[in-house]
Amino acid sequence: MNKDLQDLRASCDRALNLHGIRPPSAFLDELVPGDAVDTYGDGGAVTTLEAEVAGLLGKPAVAFMPSGTMAQQIALRIHCDRRKLLSFGCHPTSHLLLHEDNAYDRLQGLVAVPVGGRSKLLTADDIASVVDPLGAFLFELPQREIGGQLPDWSDLTQQVALIRERGIALHLDGARLWECTPYYGKGLREIAALFDTVYVSFYKGLGGLSGSCLAGEEDVIAEARVWRHRHGGTLWTLWPLAASALGAMRRRLPLMPRYYEHALAIAAALSDIPGVEVVPRTPQTPSMHLHMRTTKERFQEAVRDIAEETGVWTWAMSFPADTPSIQIAELAVGDATLEFTPEDIVKIVERFVTTS
Repeated sequence: MNKDLQDLRASCDRALNLHGIRPPSAFLDELVPGDAVDTYGDGGAVTTLEAEVAGLLGKPAVAFMPSGTMAQQIALRIHCDRRKLLSFGCHPTSHLLLHEDNAYDRLQGLVAVPVGGRSKLLTADDIASVVDPLGAFLFELPQREIGGQLPDWSDLTQQVALIRERGIALHLDGARLWECTPYYGKGLREIAALFDTVYVSFYKGLGGLSGSCLAGEEDVIAEARVWRHRHGGTLWTLWPLAASALGAMRRRLPLMPRYYEHALAIAAALSDIPGVEVVPRTPQTPSMHLHMRTTKERFQEAVRDIAEETGVWTWAMSFPADTPSIQIAELAVGDATLEFTPEDIVKIVERFVTTS
């Protein structure tokens, strides 16, 4: 985002997406105080957070990590090393393939095997067709790049069973795992039980500062702590990130059903706008993609006009679709979004669509 847009964003007093535009003081207000400051990730809010996440996910051990990029590379490296196989399977839109500068290869020496179609969920047939020997398979729940979609529970368990039959380790990119429970009608423990290791984020969906946790069996997490140190992630103190994570998790995890219901209402209202397609049509999480018939230039013009006229910040950018006349924007529902009725959001989105 250039400085002009940053200044315009800062001038707005409301935001459409997630938890809105929050000053540093808002994050500080959510910090959960601890009775001690950790030392190199041991004690204080870090230990409290790890224990709470272990309880939520039903895993024997948890390690706090400064970033999800670090957590996932470590998990895959451990699984592949233990099976003496360099390859791991994943969806073509995995975060590791799109947003990490090939770190899995350059830093870990691992080989990614994309499985399935880029614009759709994985299927059992996709997994059955893989011939490469794999040390691990990475699932993402929900799949952010295709609108926060989730497979049906029966499909997910079938896919997991196929992978387990081949002795392949299962890792979950659960950056937004918190958002899955309303759709599945199942608790975090039941979802996490399908996987050997689970990564969760505290800023995606929950709105905390940076930070994540990796959960799994005790021996795996003990090794992960060694890898964290090798990555330079065992900082002198991690408590500010952990205290923020505790506050965000305790505050917003109970609100996930409310966010989801609001997302369903918004999607239903937007479905009647000509030139707008909601993907998926019925959201499975408190997030959706809006495919709008407009140009990049018109989209940016609408962002500026709405911000200047109403003080509402919408999106910093859009993304091109395969069709040149379509731009994609992600709408993630959180505290800020709850302040807008579905009708309010319809009026905003209508301003983005080209009518001629």
